[in-house]
Amino acid sequence: MNAARFIVRGKVQGVFFRASAREEAVKLKLTGHARNMIDGSVEVVAYGPAAAIDQFEVWLHDGPPTATVEELFREEIGVHDVPTDFLTK
Repeated sequence: MNAARFIVRGKVQGVFFRASAREEAVKLKLTGHARNMIDGSVEVVAYGPAAAIDQFEVWLHDGPPTATVEELFREEIGVHDVPTDFLTK
């Protein structure tokens, strides 16, 4: 089990980014969350196999067709209190 935190910047709020990220995460069998941040970015935390998280990162670089991702940051985080689903907040 691995975990990563992503910060996605660009036109990523109001474009179904979180809902689309949830769909992709569920396809990859990841758990975690996606939430809007006050600065206009989206924070995404994903738990699961390293290969699935890497695939998710590739998807996050583009996001849904309505989004424009300008920056993507990744941080490996410790595995703790692993959720059983992928939520949007």
